[in-house]
Amino acid sequence: MSPYAQKPPRLTLAAQYALCACVLVAQGMVAAVNLLIPQLAASALHPSASELLWSVDAYVIVFAGLLIPAGALGDRFGRKGALLAGLGLFAAGAAVSALATVPAVLIAGRGVCGAGAALIMPATMSLLITLTPPARRSQALATWTLAAGLGGLAGNVGGGLAGQFSTWRALFWAMVPLAALLALAVARLTPRSPERSDTAPDPLGSLLLVAALTALVYGIIEGPPQGWGSARVLTAFGLGAVLLTAFTVHGLRAARPLLDPRIFASPVVRAGTLGIATAFFGLFALFYVNSQYLQYVKGFPVGLAGVAIVPLTVGMAVMPKFGARWQDRYGIRPVAGGGLAIIGLGLLLVSTADGSTPYALYAVYLLVISAGTGLCAPALTVAVVAGLPAHRSGLGSGLNTAAREIGAALGVAVVGTVLASRAGGAGAAHAAAFAPAMSYGLRVVAAVLLVATVFVVLGTSGRPRGAAEEAGGGDGAEAGSVTRTGVST
Repeated sequence: MSPYAQKPPRLTLAAQYALCACVLVAQGMVAAVNLLIPQLAASALHPSASELLWSVDAYVIVFAGLLIPAGALGDRFGRKGALLAGLGLFAAGAAVSALATVPAVLIAGRGVCGAGAALIMPATMSLLITLTPPARRSQALATWTLAAGLGGLAGNVGGGLAGQFSTWRALFWAMVPLAALLALAVARLTPRSPERSDTAPDPLGSLLLVAALTALVYGIIEGPPQGWGSARVLTAFGLGAVLLTAFTVHGLRAARPLLDPRIFASPVVRAGTLGIATAFFGLFALFYVNSQYLQYVKGFPVGLAGVAIVPLTVGMAVMPKFGARWQDRYGIRPVAGGGLAIIGLGLLLVSTADGSTPYALYAVYLLVISAGTGLCAPALTVAVVAGLPAHRSGLGSGLNTAAREIGAALGVAVVGTVLASRAGGAGAAHAAAFAPAMSYGLRVVAAVLLVATVFVVLGTSGRPRGAAEEAGGGDGAEAGSVTRTGVST
């Protein structure tokens, strides 16, 4: 190599913090709106129960559907540019949401925010990987993962504070200057990554996936008000099935599909993907009802309700190290299956809560769910990566995060639909009926989760973590995986 060859750029510590702040904000907005549902329900927008659900799920559906193609766009045209574009979309969507005078505009703004988040997440990870020396790469990945994990807590606290001291519009208005400051920091501190790829974004596959998810969630949300046998709901489910079939056929025929359906020939990949989606199905169903329970039933102010979710983070921080140790000793199957079963048990415990339940006991129930999530999430991620050959480890990374967000969207849709049918929607007038409706909804979610757990246990191979890492192809495979999807495995 020529002594005059230019050294690759490196990230400063300040640039790493800026990138992780972008991750935290994008993840935080997944959960922040949950704290403001009671305020939105009583606002001048007068949203229906289904419109409240869409105000939460619009962000997650677009986020999940565009995550992999957004990563491909960044790989092909530049990750720094993709990140700046994502922050711009995020700010624009927040402004549209803040200015909304009807629910449809709020929902549209949330969707635009979700598109921005889909660009932000993979771009930040790719920049960290490509601009960090190999010796420090694992530390950078750990920092990114921590920022993503703290995003849920930050969203709950931030949403609670906005609702406590201002209105729901304040949350969205706050995102506009915050995104602008982050964009300025990224522009000034972050160098451009030198590598570009010829990865194709597959716009047709992306469109089919987002449309199929939207049709499915629409059918779930509109079932109670329209009737499960109504032409509109049956058409939505039928259209979703047709679009998913078209997505599968396209994936089998396309030269570079968004998602190759052949990977699901592996039972381990099927089980791991199902398990990740199932875990977040239960977790986000809880997020949706938690803030409403604490405000409507327990009478907590919205700011305190945001802080009261903190016990849910304890197990997520503590349990992964124990899960990794048990996984090395006993394999994936008992750790993944046991963690999912613990989440199901925790949801059943929360379903017993009512107005007389002490918060201390409720916090213990949250700790149970947290412990199950922290136990199973790493094992399920390893299950997906272990089931794929090394050259497809990047696809496994994207599949992990896409499954997580899809599970979250479905969890909100299902539990919100049960609440709408049992309690007549959200609002102070329905507070008396909320606890019984929450109880029934969480039992439905827990039942679905426990049934899915059986299939996860049957499908996981039980291979130890070392085998999974070997299948992942080491550092090189990991670096390659991130440039495609921007998701840590």
